[in-house]
Amino acid sequence: MTADASTIDTVRSEGPEEAGVVATQALGFWLYLMSDLILFSALFATFAVLSRGLAGGPSGKELFHLPRVFVETMLLLASSAACGFTMPAAQGGRRRAVLIGLAVTFLLGAGFLSMEIREFREMVLGGNGPGRSAFLSAFFTLVGAHGAHVFFGMIWMLVMVGQVAVRGLTAPVRSRLSRFSMFWHFLDIVWIGVFTVVYLMGVA
Repeated sequence: MTADASTIDTVRSEGPEEAGVVATQALGFWLYLMSDLILFSALFATFAVLSRGLAGGPSGKELFHLPRVFVETMLLLASSAACGFTMPAAQGGRRRAVLIGLAVTFLLGAGFLSMEIREFREMVLGGNGPGRSAFLSAFFTLVGAHGAHVFFGMIWMLVMVGQVAVRGLTAPVRSRLSRFSMFWHFLDIVWIGVFTVVYLMGVA
């Protein structure tokens, strides 16, 4: 029996103590994710309340460029798909495939984030920063909070690349990869809500 050392890595089994640590970390992650869900729910509710507070300033219909936002959305959806493909590769012990999947996810996420920063920059330079109106304050807070999560997710991604490259696909590393994947998909779901509530309804 032969194996390709460049694509297949040894997947170590979990011991009882290691399994207990993984279970505790998974519980902590779910608690964090639920707190994030509460945070974004509050931000969406705040935006819904303040979205009509224009204070004589521009509305979403005047500010938002839907074709560009659609491209942003496709980049994030594609990054989520690439991230999803890493999990079967991780379970199969294919370290190289996992690293490639994470690299593609990172590049697509960076593309999404750069477009979002460009949108913010154009608004601020045009005199439409978060202090212009209640609507823009709520917009920058909600969309900016999501962008901050994407940024920190990309840092987490780089950490995972380092762990996979150095430690291989051990049980703890695979567990962290699984949690990262859930976090990244969560951001995808939140963005679909942002795209619908903020952008699509904002130009209606």
